[in-house]
Amino acid sequence: MAQAAPAPGGMSRPGGTREIATRTSGRRTRPPDVFDARTHRIAHIAGPVVLGLVYGYWVAADARQGGSITGGNLLLGWISALVFAAVTVALLTLAPRMTREVHALLWTAFAGCAFGFLYIQSGHSVWRTVMLSLIIAGCTFATFFYRYYTREDAAGNRVR
Repeated sequence: MAQAAPAPGGMSRPGGTREIATRTSGRRTRPPDVFDARTHRIAHIAGPVVLGLVYGYWVAADARQGGSITGGNLLLGWISALVFAAVTVALLTLAPRMTREVHALLWTAFAGCAFGFLYIQSGHSVWRTVMLSLIIAGCTFATFFYRYYTREDAAGNRVR
């Protein structure tokens, strides 16, 4: 079985690998990306569209509150899906160019507004909706700020 042993330095992989620094051994190679640039461009649009359709369906289902499906209900769902997908694509495009604080605040505002709009459709009071939206937004800000603070420098460049 000696002939099956890998050569020193590991196996080479086609498609080019990028090296990243490690703390202990100096350098190690990162596995190549499985998908090409075209697939990533399609996923950059398809992901928010699918999430928008799920969100729009959820808004429409909450708004009808178990009643019959109406044209206004369908219109609300489609418009909600369109706005959700458009804002998600805009955030995915523009937010990484911002500083880490603004980046986290943009996602916080989006999450708080999206949750608040969804929650108010189910017939709860405005006070309760605002309070729960602020709690969701606060948790989102803490999570995203921590994520961006630990993975970006002050200029917004990714560290890892």
